[in-house]
Amino acid sequence: MTVPDDIPMTFWDHLEALRKVILRIFAVAMVGFVVAFFLKDLLFRLILAPSHPDFILYRWITSIADIMGLDSSGIQDFNVELFSTTLTAQFMIHMKMAFYVSILVILPYIIYLLFGFIAPALHKEELRSTTKVVVWSYILFMAGIIMNYLIIFPLAFRFLGTYQVSADIPNIITLESYTNLLVTLTFLMGIFFQLPILAWFLGKLGIVNSEFMKKYRRHAIVAILIIAAIITPTTDVFTLTIVSLPIYLLYELSILIVRRTSSNDSLPASIGRGS
Repeated sequence: MTVPDDIPMTFWDHLEALRKVILRIFAVAMVGFVVAFFLKDLLFRLILAPSHPDFILYRWITSIADIMGLDSSGIQDFNVELFSTTLTAQFMIHMKMAFYVSILVILPYIIYLLFGFIAPALHKEELRSTTKVVVWSYILFMAGIIMNYLIIFPLAFRFLGTYQVSADIPNIITLESYTNLLVTLTFLMGIFFQLPILAWFLGKLGIVNSEFMKKYRRHAIVAILIIAAIITPTTDVFTLTIVSLPIYLLYELSILIVRRTSSNDSLPASIGRGS
């Protein structure tokens, strides 16, 4: 039984609607989990691909190095074996990764259901703005995930998996530590790619403007380089540049977004002077 449009919904009506949304999300997530679970070979072929020396990133870097006339003999020359050290580890990791992948795949549907729940409470202009924010937030989140999978995680795995303080101490990398790092970096990069959305929001509130962001661009570049060095703790400039450049472009994109969306592109004089 539905509530007529001309009758305001009570708190319990809203609660019932939310319950139905949660149940639908749970049902679809379980279907996605089952499908991902039974597609084990495909699932772990994708998950384990960055651990192999013939991964697409290493082939890209080798091709670029060959074009530039650089020595590329050691780029794909590494071998890191993964181990499972407990009886239940592989099964539990299989379940965990199937669940994560299912959530990632059905994320658009989850957003659709949640947005449909809150949309009736928004005015026309609020609905239009919120729709744009949600769509761009999802696009940026997926861009961060793709960048992590193709660039950041493979570089981090190769460095950490082959790093040794002594030749007498071999690395024993477990499947659990591999998947934990993959999930953690995936989530972090998806969140980090929300920088333009955050800049838009702060610009709307008048907290920052494009002049402020341009003034502290050098500080931002230093911060980006530090973050990139932490994410991919390698020692070569080429890798650092690959990771830093997309993040810097996000910062420049944020400046453009703030310039267009700020209602008043000027900070108080005290902030502008840095006092």
